[in-house]
Amino acid sequence: MRNFLDKIFKNQSHIYKTILYIVTVCFIVFFFPKGGQFKYEFQKGKTWQYENLYAPFDFSINKSESDVLNEKNQIQDEKLDYYKCDLQVFDDVSATFDKRFPIIFSSEKYNSRQLVTLKEAANDILNNLYEFGVVRTKAKGSVFKDIYLVKNQEATRIEYNKLRSIGYLDSSIDAFLKGRGLSSFSSSYKELFSGLVKPNVSFDKDLTQKALESELSKISHTRGTVSEGDLIIARGEVVEAENLNVLNSLKGEFASELWANNNFYYIISGYTVLVALVLMMLFLFLKKYRIEIFENNTKVTFIFFNMALMVFITTLVVKYNEAYIFVVPLCILPLIIKTFFDARLALFVHVLAVLILGFVVPNSYEYIFLQIIAGIITILTVSQLYKRANLFISVGQITLIYMVGYLAFHTIHEGNLKNIEWFALGLFLLNGMITLFVQPLIYIYEKIFGLVSDVSLLELSDTNSSLLKELSNKAPGTFHHSMQVSNLAEAAANEIGANAMLVRVGALYHDIGKMENPTFFTENQITNVNPHDEVSSKESAKIIIDHVINGIEIARKNNLPDRVIDFIRSHHGSTTVYYFYKKQQAVEENVNIEDFSYPGPLPFSKETAILMMADSVEAASKSLKNPTFLIIDQFVDKIIDGQMAAGQFVNANITFREIASVKKVMKQKLTNIYHLRVEYPE
Repeated sequence: MRNFLDKIFKNQSHIYKTILYIVTVCFIVFFFPKGGQFKYEFQKGKTWQYENLYAPFDFSINKSESDVLNEKNQIQDEKLDYYKCDLQVFDDVSATFDKRFPIIFSSEKYNSRQLVTLKEAANDILNNLYEFGVVRTKAKGSVFKDIYLVKNQEATRIEYNKLRSIGYLDSSIDAFLKGRGLSSFSSSYKELFSGLVKPNVSFDKDLTQKALESELSKISHTRGTVSEGDLIIARGEVVEAENLNVLNSLKGEFASELWANNNFYYIISGYTVLVALVLMMLFLFLKKYRIEIFENNTKVTFIFFNMALMVFITTLVVKYNEAYIFVVPLCILPLIIKTFFDARLALFVHVLAVLILGFVVPNSYEYIFLQIIAGIITILTVSQLYKRANLFISVGQITLIYMVGYLAFHTIHEGNLKNIEWFALGLFLLNGMITLFVQPLIYIYEKIFGLVSDVSLLELSDTNSSLLKELSNKAPGTFHHSMQVSNLAEAAANEIGANAMLVRVGALYHDIGKMENPTFFTENQITNVNPHDEVSSKESAKIIIDHVINGIEIARKNNLPDRVIDFIRSHHGSTTVYYFYKKQQAVEENVNIEDFSYPGPLPFSKETAILMMADSVEAASKSLKNPTFLIIDQFVDKIIDGQMAAGQFVNANITFREIASVKKVMKQKLTNIYHLRVEYPE
């Protein structure tokens, strides 16, 4: 049992990566669309490059979205409104009419014969008004339309202009009386009907909407069928509007048919294998070319998390509405990977993510082409993100590439630049705007995963920061030394293509541990009193060596990133405090050299190796009394060759050629520092 636990402990890093790999594969496959994958790729305007395609089963031909939309618009344009008629209103109006008529047309003014004639005319007016119904006001634009008038639960189709309006009551009465030759009684009739007539017809919004929805539901989304064995498209035939619609119908039916035929586990297995292969390629790349990242579980998790996140967001958009597929700012992925790692890894991760998404997006060739080109542009153009203008310029270039690529594909499909979908171009602009949010996203990732970007390095390089101010106050000589080392190291890093910003920051903080005992270091001694004279050589060496440990502790208290702490930890490697070692040998025969050696580790990158060289060269150069070109040349060679002979750079990925370039830069810098000039003859 103990041996088993020991094996687990020793292999915990590999176990974690295995679990991460399996979880990521399952997560991606889970969010894949639930359907089979059509095995043919086709695009409008391109020739069919496969064998003759025959229908594998009976299926319906789907109407295009535009056809369905046109049918819906036609139904909405031709729909008839429903109006409901309240018969009780007429009964109430009739009762009031019978009471008001004798008051307006009294027997004192008119004889019985006139009253009969006037009463008949009034009844005819009332019946004429309510023959179809009365509305309060007529709707604009509906005069020449038909409507359905609902009376006693029965709908009758009539012309809308047959309805009477209260607003036109007086004119209706005048027209009727003129036909009867009773115009002289117009004022009396208007008095009779004023306030008497009430609207009994009103628009029934609910019934009209239900009727419209009923008609819309009857729209068929298919037109015709294709029987099993029918030829769909022949080899070499151009994919045009008609056969494109048939192919799209077969593609959709094929996916659902394949999924429905109890092939669930086979399809899932296929997806799983393909995704597993893609992610395995990423693991192999990291192990072969980025071993330092592969051995860091946090960094591996960061890369896998970002890949899975982009796949997740894209699949959600595809399920919601595939028309919005280019809104997803996929170029954020290579941008972030390049920010924290390097361009080659960023491109590799981006390409793998695009390959995975090729399974789920429509027009996968077009999508993969545009995304890979945009990713390459991102990697080539984005640099020095701490300069805000660079990000805006790069995003503008990415957006332009998307648009140009889209227009090129549109030209291939349509044969011209007509009917451009401006909505699609708007999506590319939105994509670019979302990409700008990479800056706050980088900040969040730094806090979550403990990574360091150029933006953070720029902030750390500010000499007005609290920690560097404290160093300048407590150990001004060390602060000046650190500034000089940072200048040397930055120039050397630029020469060999290393991370100059990282080297500069590492150089600024590499000696912060000297703040604990500043006077024990020569550069901070402003008097002739040397505190080392009061202690033994072994104690002096311990104080000198401990500035590395003290520096690490101070850095951690001030939340400096691990990448910066690495410079503090390794800038002396396993070298010896030679002065006190030789001094101790003078008084003791058997001296343990380990008591006078730094604990390491050795520099493990170009940047940390450059800092070791710059630190040693700058510190030792203070001992040069009358430097000349030859003296500086020999001096730099001696210092760096000695470090190489001691094996200080065996773990760093720096070549002999790069070391020679570093030497050249440092010689030039020291020459400038000591203001050497060519001696001219008198």
